[in-house]
Amino acid sequence: MDNKVMNQTEAPASPAAVVDEYLRLLMIPDPAAAARFVAPGLRIRFTGGRAMKAPAECAAFNATRYQWVKKNIEATETVTGGSADETIVYSRGTLYGAWPDGTPFEGNRYVDRYVVKQGLITQMEVWNDSAEWLLVRAGLATL
Repeated sequence: MDNKVMNQTEAPASPAAVVDEYLRLLMIPDPAAAARFVAPGLRIRFTGGRAMKAPAECAAFNATRYQWVKKNIEATETVTGGSADETIVYSRGTLYGAWPDGTPFEGNRYVDRYVVKQGLITQMEVWNDSAEWLLVRAGLATL
C-alpha cells in the first residue's frame, strides 16, 4: 500500500494510491469527494449483481445495509502488466461496523476489483460476506 500522505490538491501517485484514497473518502462517507477519482461513465457492480454508476449510490446502499461500515484494508495490489493507460487494482481485507440494529461486527471479508484508466477509476466490482452473515442472523443459514 502506498503510505504517502496527500493534501487536498495533490493527485495520487499510482493506481493503487487512487484506489486507496477513493476508499478512504467513500468510507467516511464522503461520496462527493470520492467522485474526484472516478471517470465519467463509471460502472459499479456490487455483491448480488447490483449495478451502480456513482460513489453516492454505494454510500446510499451501504446506509441501508449497515448502521455504519468501514474497511480494514489488508492489501492493495496492482496486477502485473498494467500500464498508465489501464491497470487492474485489487483491494482486499475485512469490513467492520454495525448492522442496522446496532449489533457490531468485524472480520467480514471483502475483495474489490478496480479498473484504473489514466488515473481515474472506470470500473469497480465489490464482493463481501455480508449477505451470508445476514442469512445467518435471520436463521436461514449456518456458518
